[in-house]
Amino acid sequence: MESLSDYFSFGIHSSARVMHSSIVFLGQAAQILTKLATGKANHKEIAITLRQTFESLGATYIKLGQFIASAPSLFPEEYVEEMQKCLDSVRPVAYRDIRSIVERELGDKLENLFRYFEEAPLASASIAQVHAAITKEGLDVVVKVQRPDVHTTLKTDMQILGLLTKILEWIAPEFKKSGLTGMFSEFQTSIMQEVDFIQEAKNIEEFEAYLLSVNEERARVPRVYHGLSNKRVLTMERFHGVPITDEAGLRQYSNNPRKVLNDALEIWFSSLASKGFFHADVHAGNVMILKDGQIGFIDFGIVGRISPNVWNGLMLFTQGIGMGEPSLVAQGLVAMDSTSEGVDPKVLGEQLENVFNEMETVYQAMALGEASSFDESKLNRLMYDLKDVAEQNGLKIPREFALLMKQMLYFDRYVKTMAPEINLFRDTKKFVNT
Repeated sequence: MESLSDYFSFGIHSSARVMHSSIVFLGQAAQILTKLATGKANHKEIAITLRQTFESLGATYIKLGQFIASAPSLFPEEYVEEMQKCLDSVRPVAYRDIRSIVERELGDKLENLFRYFEEAPLASASIAQVHAAITKEGLDVVVKVQRPDVHTTLKTDMQILGLLTKILEWIAPEFKKSGLTGMFSEFQTSIMQEVDFIQEAKNIEEFEAYLLSVNEERARVPRVYHGLSNKRVLTMERFHGVPITDEAGLRQYSNNPRKVLNDALEIWFSSLASKGFFHADVHAGNVMILKDGQIGFIDFGIVGRISPNVWNGLMLFTQGIGMGEPSLVAQGLVAMDSTSEGVDPKVLGEQLENVFNEMETVYQAMALGEASSFDESKLNRLMYDLKDVAEQNGLKIPREFALLMKQMLYFDRYVKTMAPEINLFRDTKKFVNT
Protein backbone atom coordinates (compact mmCIF):
# COMPACT_ATOMS: atom_id res chain seq x y z
CA MET A 1 0.00 0.00 0.00
CA GLU A 2 1.61 3.19 -1.18
CA SER A 3 -0.88 5.91 -0.25
CA LEU A 4 -3.72 6.61 2.18
CA SER A 5 -6.24 6.20 -0.63
CA ASP A 6 -5.34 2.50 -0.66
CA TYR A 7 -6.82 2.18 2.82
CA PHE A 8 -10.29 3.16 1.62
CA SER A 9 -10.77 0.69 -1.27
CA PHE A 10 -13.54 -1.26 0.46
CA GLY A 11 -16.23 -3.43 -1.12
CA ILE A 12 -19.65 -4.26 0.37
CA HIS A 13 -18.39 -7.03 2.69
CA SER A 14 -15.38 -4.92 3.63
CA SER A 15 -17.52 -1.85 4.38
CA ALA A 16 -19.68 -3.92 6.73
CA ARG A 17 -16.53 -5.22 8.39
CA VAL A 18 -15.19 -1.67 8.80
CA MET A 19 -18.46 -0.54 10.41
CA HIS A 20 -18.52 -3.51 12.79
CA SER A 21 -14.84 -3.04 13.75
CA SER A 22 -15.34 0.70 14.23
CA ILE A 23 -18.35 0.18 16.53
CA VAL A 24 -16.46 -2.36 18.65
CA PHE A 25 -13.26 -0.29 18.77
CA LEU A 26 -15.08 2.97 19.55
CA GLY A 27 -16.97 1.36 22.42
CA GLN A 28 -13.78 -0.03 23.96
CA ALA A 29 -11.73 3.09 23.15
CA ALA A 30 -14.24 5.18 25.09
CA GLN A 31 -13.63 3.05 28.19
CA ILE A 32 -9.86 3.29 27.81
CA LEU A 33 -9.89 7.05 27.16
CA THR A 34 -12.14 7.61 30.19
CA LYS A 35 -9.62 5.78 32.38
CA LEU A 36 -6.76 7.79 30.89
CA ALA A 37 -8.62 11.09 31.34
CA THR A 38 -9.41 10.41 34.99
CA GLY A 39 -5.84 9.35 35.73
CA LYS A 40 -7.04 5.85 36.60
CA ALA A 41 -5.29 4.09 33.72
CA ASN A 42 -4.25 0.59 34.63
CA HIS A 43 -2.31 -1.09 31.84
CA LYS A 44 -3.29 -4.56 33.04
CA GLU A 45 -6.98 -3.60 32.78
CA ILE A 46 -6.42 -1.98 29.38
CA ALA A 47 -4.66 -5.14 28.20
CA ILE A 48 -7.65 -7.24 29.32
CA THR A 49 -10.02 -4.90 27.46
CA LEU A 50 -7.91 -5.13 24.31
CA ARG A 51 -7.72 -8.93 24.51
CA GLN A 52 -11.50 -9.20 24.88
CA THR A 53 -11.92 -6.79 21.94
CA PHE A 54 -9.56 -8.86 19.78
CA GLU A 55 -11.46 -12.05 20.56
CA SER A 56 -14.80 -10.44 19.70
CA LEU A 57 -13.43 -9.23 16.33
CA GLY A 58 -12.16 -12.65 15.28
CA ALA A 59 -9.43 -14.02 13.02
CA THR A 60 -7.04 -11.12 12.36
CA TYR A 61 -7.20 -9.65 15.84
CA ILE A 62 -6.86 -13.02 17.58
CA LYS A 63 -3.73 -13.58 15.51
CA LEU A 64 -2.55 -10.05 16.39
CA GLY A 65 -2.96 -10.90 20.07
CA GLN A 66 -0.96 -14.08 19.58
CA PHE A 67 1.69 -12.12 17.66
CA ILE A 68 2.03 -9.74 20.62
CA ALA A 69 2.23 -12.71 23.00
CA SER A 70 5.02 -14.26 20.92
CA ALA A 71 7.20 -11.14 20.94
CA PRO A 72 8.02 -10.16 24.53
CA SER A 73 11.08 -8.30 23.28
CA LEU A 74 8.82 -5.89 21.40
CA PHE A 75 5.81 -5.17 23.64
CA PRO A 76 5.18 -4.18 27.31
CA GLU A 77 4.84 -7.12 29.69
CA GLU A 78 1.20 -6.40 30.71
CA TYR A 79 0.08 -6.81 27.11
CA VAL A 80 2.31 -9.78 26.32
CA GLU A 81 1.09 -11.63 29.41
CA GLU A 82 -2.59 -10.94 28.74
CA MET A 83 -2.42 -11.78 25.04
CA GLN A 84 -1.18 -15.26 25.93
CA LYS A 85 -4.82 -15.90 26.85
CA CYS A 86 -6.02 -14.95 23.36
CA LEU A 87 -8.26 -17.84 22.40
CA ASP A 88 -7.95 -19.22 18.89
CA SER A 89 -11.12 -21.24 19.30
CA VAL A 90 -14.31 -19.88 17.80
CA ARG A 91 -17.82 -20.99 16.94
CA PRO A 92 -17.66 -23.77 14.31
CA VAL A 93 -18.70 -22.98 10.75
CA ALA A 94 -21.92 -24.77 9.81
CA TYR A 95 -21.39 -28.00 7.85
CA ARG A 96 -23.44 -26.73 4.90
CA ASP A 97 -21.04 -23.78 4.55
CA ILE A 98 -17.96 -26.01 4.80
CA ARG A 99 -19.46 -28.31 2.18
CA SER A 100 -20.14 -25.35 -0.10
CA ILE A 101 -16.57 -24.04 0.27
CA VAL A 102 -14.98 -27.43 -0.47
CA GLU A 103 -17.18 -27.99 -3.52
CA ARG A 104 -16.54 -24.49 -4.88
CA GLU A 105 -12.79 -24.66 -4.31
CA LEU A 106 -12.28 -28.22 -5.61
CA GLY A 107 -14.83 -27.98 -8.40
CA ASP A 108 -17.03 -31.02 -7.74
CA LYS A 109 -19.71 -32.44 -5.47
CA LEU A 110 -18.46 -33.57 -2.07
CA GLU A 111 -19.70 -37.12 -2.79
CA ASN A 112 -17.50 -37.22 -5.89
CA LEU A 113 -14.46 -36.00 -3.97
CA PHE A 114 -14.64 -38.10 -0.79
CA ARG A 115 -16.08 -41.47 0.18
CA TYR A 116 -16.86 -40.04 3.63
CA PHE A 117 -16.68 -36.55 5.14
CA GLU A 118 -17.29 -36.06 8.88
CA GLU A 119 -19.86 -33.31 9.51
CA ALA A 120 -18.61 -32.43 13.01
CA PRO A 121 -15.20 -30.69 12.95
CA LEU A 122 -12.15 -32.11 14.71
CA ALA A 123 -11.04 -28.53 15.45
CA SER A 124 -12.30 -25.02 14.77
CA ALA A 125 -10.00 -22.00 14.88
CA SER A 126 -10.12 -18.37 13.76
CA ILE A 127 -8.81 -18.99 10.24
CA ALA A 128 -9.71 -22.59 9.40
CA GLN A 129 -11.69 -25.62 10.43
CA VAL A 130 -10.52 -29.25 10.28
CA HIS A 131 -12.69 -32.25 9.34
CA ALA A 132 -11.92 -35.95 9.20
CA ALA A 133 -12.60 -37.64 5.85
CA ILE A 134 -11.89 -40.72 3.74
CA THR A 135 -10.87 -40.37 0.12
CA LYS A 136 -12.35 -42.32 -2.77
CA GLU A 137 -9.26 -44.56 -2.57
CA GLY A 138 -10.00 -45.29 1.11
CA LEU A 139 -7.23 -43.09 2.56
CA ASP A 140 -7.71 -41.68 6.06
CA VAL A 141 -7.27 -37.88 5.81
CA VAL A 142 -8.00 -34.55 7.45
CA VAL A 143 -9.34 -31.63 5.43
CA LYS A 144 -8.40 -28.12 6.56
CA VAL A 145 -10.94 -25.61 5.24
CA GLN A 146 -10.67 -21.82 5.51
CA ARG A 147 -13.61 -20.00 7.05
CA PRO A 148 -15.96 -18.11 4.69
CA ASP A 149 -14.72 -14.68 3.58
CA VAL A 150 -11.56 -15.00 5.70
CA HIS A 151 -9.39 -13.52 2.91
CA THR A 152 -11.64 -10.49 2.48
CA THR A 153 -11.86 -10.06 6.24
CA LEU A 154 -8.07 -10.24 6.61
CA LYS A 155 -7.49 -7.79 3.77
CA THR A 156 -9.96 -5.32 5.29
CA ASP A 157 -8.52 -5.71 8.77
CA MET A 158 -5.02 -5.14 7.42
CA GLN A 159 -6.22 -1.93 5.78
CA ILE A 160 -7.75 -0.80 9.09
CA LEU A 161 -4.64 -1.69 11.09
CA GLY A 162 -2.38 -0.09 8.48
CA LEU A 163 -4.40 3.12 8.66
CA LEU A 164 -4.32 3.08 12.48
CA THR A 165 -0.53 2.67 12.33
CA LYS A 166 -0.23 5.70 10.05
CA ILE A 167 -2.52 7.77 12.30
CA LEU A 168 -0.59 6.79 15.45
CA GLU A 169 2.72 7.76 13.86
CA TRP A 170 1.21 11.08 12.71
CA ILE A 171 -0.31 11.91 16.12
CA ALA A 172 2.66 10.66 18.14
CA PRO A 173 5.94 10.79 16.13
CA GLU A 174 7.71 8.77 18.85
CA PHE A 175 5.89 5.70 17.48
CA LYS A 176 8.12 5.94 14.38
CA LYS A 177 11.13 5.34 16.61
CA SER A 178 9.40 2.35 18.23
CA GLY A 179 9.46 0.39 14.99
CA LEU A 180 5.66 0.14 14.89
CA THR A 181 5.57 0.06 11.07
CA GLY A 182 8.11 -2.74 11.01
CA MET A 183 6.10 -4.74 13.56
CA PHE A 184 2.93 -4.32 11.50
CA SER A 185 4.76 -5.41 8.36
CA GLU A 186 6.06 -8.56 10.10
CA PHE A 187 2.59 -9.37 11.44
CA GLN A 188 1.03 -8.86 8.01
CA THR A 189 3.58 -11.17 6.37
CA SER A 190 3.11 -13.81 9.08
CA ILE A 191 -0.68 -13.95 8.93
CA MET A 192 -0.87 -13.90 5.13
CA GLN A 193 1.47 -16.90 5.03
CA GLU A 194 -0.88 -18.72 7.41
CA VAL A 195 -3.84 -18.37 5.05
CA ASP A 196 -1.97 -19.62 2.00
CA PHE A 197 -2.40 -23.39 2.11
CA ILE A 198 -0.28 -23.82 -1.01
CA GLN A 199 2.61 -22.32 0.95
CA GLU A 200 1.81 -24.51 3.95
CA ALA A 201 1.93 -27.59 1.69
CA LYS A 202 5.34 -26.42 0.43
CA ASN A 203 6.52 -26.00 4.04
CA ILE A 204 5.43 -29.56 4.86
CA GLU A 205 7.22 -30.95 1.84
CA GLU A 206 10.35 -28.89 2.49
CA PHE A 207 10.60 -30.45 5.94
CA GLU A 208 9.90 -33.88 4.44
CA ALA A 209 12.67 -33.33 1.86
CA TYR A 210 15.06 -32.53 4.72
CA LEU A 211 14.10 -35.75 6.55
CA LEU A 212 14.65 -37.78 3.38
CA SER A 213 17.96 -36.07 2.59
CA VAL A 214 19.46 -37.15 5.92
CA ASN A 215 17.76 -40.58 5.94
CA GLU A 216 15.81 -39.58 9.05
CA GLU A 217 13.40 -42.42 9.90
CA ARG A 218 12.47 -41.37 13.42
CA ALA A 219 9.99 -38.72 12.27
CA ARG A 220 7.62 -37.89 9.46
CA VAL A 221 5.14 -35.28 8.30
CA PRO A 222 1.67 -35.86 6.82
CA ARG A 223 1.45 -36.53 3.12
CA VAL A 224 -0.29 -33.75 1.19
CA TYR A 225 -2.92 -34.77 -1.39
CA HIS A 226 -2.55 -32.06 -4.01
CA GLY A 227 -5.52 -33.21 -6.10
CA LEU A 228 -7.75 -32.39 -3.12
CA SER A 229 -5.98 -29.20 -2.10
CA ASN A 230 -5.60 -25.58 -3.16
CA LYS A 231 -5.00 -22.20 -1.53
CA ARG A 232 -8.09 -22.49 0.71
CA VAL A 233 -8.49 -26.26 1.19
CA LEU A 234 -5.68 -28.54 2.37
CA THR A 235 -6.12 -32.32 2.45
CA MET A 236 -3.49 -34.29 4.35
CA GLU A 237 -2.81 -37.72 5.72
CA ARG A 238 -4.41 -38.14 9.15
CA PHE A 239 -2.03 -38.96 11.98
CA HIS A 240 -3.14 -41.11 14.91
CA GLY A 241 -1.24 -40.78 18.15
CA VAL A 242 -0.89 -38.61 21.25
CA PRO A 243 0.78 -35.26 21.98
CA ILE A 244 4.41 -35.49 23.03
CA THR A 245 3.49 -33.98 26.42
CA ASP A 246 1.13 -36.85 27.26
CA GLU A 247 3.56 -39.07 29.16
CA ALA A 248 0.94 -41.72 29.96
CA GLY A 249 -0.12 -41.79 26.31
CA LEU A 250 3.52 -41.91 25.18
CA ARG A 251 4.02 -45.12 27.11
CA GLN A 252 1.35 -46.79 24.95
CA TYR A 253 3.62 -46.43 21.93
CA SER A 254 7.11 -46.25 23.46
CA ASN A 255 8.77 -47.71 26.54
CA ASN A 256 11.23 -44.80 26.58
CA PRO A 257 9.46 -41.37 26.57
CA ARG A 258 12.77 -39.65 27.32
CA LYS A 259 14.27 -41.00 24.09
CA VAL A 260 11.21 -39.80 22.13
CA LEU A 261 11.74 -36.29 23.46
CA ASN A 262 15.49 -36.47 22.79
CA ASP A 263 14.80 -37.57 19.20
CA ALA A 264 12.30 -34.73 18.65
CA LEU A 265 14.87 -32.21 19.90
CA GLU A 266 17.61 -33.63 17.66
CA ILE A 267 15.40 -33.51 14.57
CA TRP A 268 14.13 -29.97 15.21
CA PHE A 269 17.56 -28.52 16.05
CA SER A 270 19.31 -30.31 13.19
CA SER A 271 16.90 -28.94 10.57
CA LEU A 272 17.53 -25.50 12.03
CA ALA A 273 21.32 -25.93 11.97
CA SER A 274 21.62 -27.44 8.49
CA LYS A 275 18.82 -25.67 6.59
CA GLY A 276 18.06 -22.55 8.65
CA PHE A 277 14.43 -23.76 8.55
CA PHE A 278 12.32 -24.60 11.58
CA HIS A 279 8.78 -25.47 12.61
CA ALA A 280 7.78 -22.33 14.50
CA ASP A 281 4.74 -23.59 16.39
CA VAL A 282 5.80 -26.69 18.34
CA HIS A 283 3.16 -26.43 21.04
CA ALA A 284 1.93 -29.70 22.52
CA GLY A 285 -0.66 -30.51 19.85
CA ASN A 286 1.75 -30.12 16.92
CA VAL A 287 4.39 -32.70 17.95
CA MET A 288 3.03 -36.22 18.36
CA ILE A 289 4.13 -39.76 19.04
CA LEU A 290 2.39 -41.93 16.44
CA LYS A 291 1.08 -45.46 16.88
CA ASP A 292 4.08 -46.88 15.01
CA GLY A 293 6.47 -45.10 17.40
CA GLN A 294 7.52 -42.39 14.95
CA ILE A 295 7.39 -38.69 15.81
CA GLY A 296 4.84 -36.72 13.82
CA PHE A 297 5.25 -32.99 13.13
CA ILE A 298 2.01 -31.33 12.00
CA ASP A 299 0.66 -27.84 11.23
CA PHE A 300 3.30 -25.99 9.21
CA GLY A 301 1.31 -22.76 8.86
CA ILE A 302 4.07 -20.94 10.75
CA VAL A 303 7.71 -21.67 9.97
CA GLY A 304 10.87 -19.70 10.62
CA ARG A 305 13.96 -19.13 8.54
CA ILE A 306 17.21 -17.84 9.95
CA SER A 307 20.55 -16.73 8.60
CA PRO A 308 23.86 -18.35 9.67
CA ASN A 309 24.47 -15.21 11.76
CA VAL A 310 21.35 -15.77 13.84
CA TRP A 311 22.13 -19.50 14.24
CA ASN A 312 25.69 -18.82 15.43
CA GLY A 313 24.42 -16.12 17.76
CA LEU A 314 21.74 -18.41 19.17
CA MET A 315 24.36 -21.08 19.99
CA LEU A 316 26.49 -18.57 21.90
CA PHE A 317 23.43 -17.03 23.60
CA THR A 318 22.03 -20.37 24.86
CA GLN A 319 25.46 -21.56 26.01
CA GLY A 320 25.87 -18.29 27.90
CA ILE A 321 22.59 -18.82 29.75
CA GLY A 322 23.25 -22.49 30.43
CA MET A 323 26.86 -21.94 31.62
CA GLY A 324 26.27 -18.72 33.56
CA GLU A 325 28.49 -16.61 31.29
CA PRO A 326 27.10 -13.13 30.48
CA SER A 327 30.01 -12.50 28.10
CA LEU A 328 28.80 -15.38 25.89
CA VAL A 329 25.25 -13.99 25.97
CA ALA A 330 26.66 -10.65 24.77
CA GLN A 331 28.71 -12.32 22.03
CA GLY A 332 25.59 -14.14 20.89
CA LEU A 333 23.57 -10.94 20.59
CA VAL A 334 26.38 -9.26 18.63
CA ALA A 335 26.71 -12.26 16.29
CA MET A 336 22.99 -12.11 15.44
CA ASP A 337 23.14 -8.56 14.10
CA SER A 338 25.04 -8.13 10.83
CA THR A 339 25.05 -4.34 11.41
CA SER A 340 26.79 -4.69 14.78
CA GLU A 341 30.18 -3.33 13.70
CA GLY A 342 31.77 -1.30 16.46
CA VAL A 343 29.78 -2.88 19.32
CA ASP A 344 32.06 -3.99 22.15
CA PRO A 345 30.86 -7.37 23.54
CA LYS A 346 32.75 -6.73 26.80
CA VAL A 347 30.93 -3.45 27.45
CA LEU A 348 27.63 -5.04 26.40
CA GLY A 349 28.29 -7.97 28.74
CA GLU A 350 28.86 -5.60 31.66
CA GLN A 351 25.62 -3.75 30.91
CA LEU A 352 23.81 -7.08 30.69
CA GLU A 353 25.04 -8.16 34.11
CA ASN A 354 21.86 -7.23 36.03
CA VAL A 355 19.57 -8.64 33.37
CA PHE A 356 21.65 -11.79 33.19
CA ASN A 357 21.64 -12.34 36.97
CA GLU A 358 17.85 -12.11 36.93
CA MET A 359 17.72 -14.42 33.93
CA GLU A 360 19.89 -16.99 35.68
CA THR A 361 17.64 -16.85 38.76
CA VAL A 362 14.54 -17.47 36.64
CA TYR A 363 16.23 -20.28 34.72
CA GLN A 364 17.42 -21.98 37.92
CA ALA A 365 13.86 -21.79 39.26
CA MET A 366 12.74 -23.54 36.08
CA ALA A 367 15.42 -26.18 36.45
CA LEU A 368 14.54 -26.97 40.08
CA GLY A 369 10.78 -26.51 40.03
CA GLU A 370 7.78 -27.94 38.27
CA ALA A 371 7.30 -26.85 34.65
CA SER A 372 3.77 -25.66 35.45
CA SER A 373 5.04 -23.32 38.18
CA PHE A 374 7.22 -21.26 35.83
CA ASP A 375 6.17 -17.61 35.72
CA GLU A 376 6.35 -16.79 32.00
CA SER A 377 5.70 -13.11 32.65
CA LYS A 378 9.12 -12.88 34.32
CA LEU A 379 10.86 -14.21 31.25
CA ASN A 380 8.88 -11.78 29.08
CA ARG A 381 10.08 -8.94 31.30
CA LEU A 382 13.65 -10.14 30.92
CA MET A 383 13.34 -10.29 27.14
CA TYR A 384 12.07 -6.71 27.20
CA ASP A 385 15.02 -5.62 29.35
CA LEU A 386 17.36 -7.52 27.04
CA LYS A 387 15.98 -5.63 24.06
CA ASP A 388 16.48 -2.29 25.84
CA VAL A 389 20.14 -2.98 26.64
CA ALA A 390 20.81 -4.29 23.12
CA GLU A 391 19.24 -1.20 21.52
CA GLN A 392 21.21 1.13 23.79
CA ASN A 393 24.30 -0.48 22.28
CA GLY A 394 23.06 -0.07 18.72
CA LEU A 395 21.97 -3.69 18.27
CA LYS A 396 18.75 -4.99 16.72
CA ILE A 397 17.41 -8.32 17.91
CA PRO A 398 15.80 -10.10 14.93
CA ARG A 399 12.22 -11.27 15.43
CA GLU A 400 13.27 -14.77 14.40
CA PHE A 401 15.19 -14.87 17.68
CA ALA A 402 11.97 -14.33 19.65
CA LEU A 403 10.28 -17.08 17.60
CA LEU A 404 13.18 -19.42 18.31
CA MET A 405 13.15 -18.67 22.03
CA LYS A 406 9.41 -19.36 22.16
CA GLN A 407 9.92 -22.80 20.59
CA MET A 408 12.82 -23.55 22.94
CA LEU A 409 10.61 -22.67 25.90
CA TYR A 410 7.96 -25.09 24.63
CA PHE A 411 10.59 -27.83 24.43
CA ASP A 412 12.09 -26.83 27.77
CA ARG A 413 8.74 -27.35 29.46
CA TYR A 414 8.54 -30.84 27.98
CA VAL A 415 12.11 -31.50 29.16
CA LYS A 416 11.35 -30.38 32.71
CA THR A 417 8.42 -32.80 32.84
CA MET A 418 10.01 -35.90 31.29
CA ALA A 419 13.79 -35.45 31.45
CA PRO A 420 14.65 -32.90 34.16
CA GLU A 421 18.32 -33.86 34.08
CA ILE A 422 18.67 -32.21 30.64
CA ASN A 423 19.81 -28.57 30.58
CA LEU A 424 18.35 -27.58 27.21
CA PHE A 425 20.11 -24.22 27.00
CA ARG A 426 23.54 -25.45 28.07
CA ASP A 427 23.32 -28.63 26.00
CA THR A 428 21.85 -27.20 22.77
CA LYS A 429 24.82 -28.33 20.67
CA LYS A 430 24.29 -31.93 21.78
CA PHE A 431 20.99 -32.01 19.92
CA VAL A 432 22.51 -30.84 16.63
CA ASN A 433 23.16 -33.84 14.42
CA THR A 434 24.63 -32.45 11.17
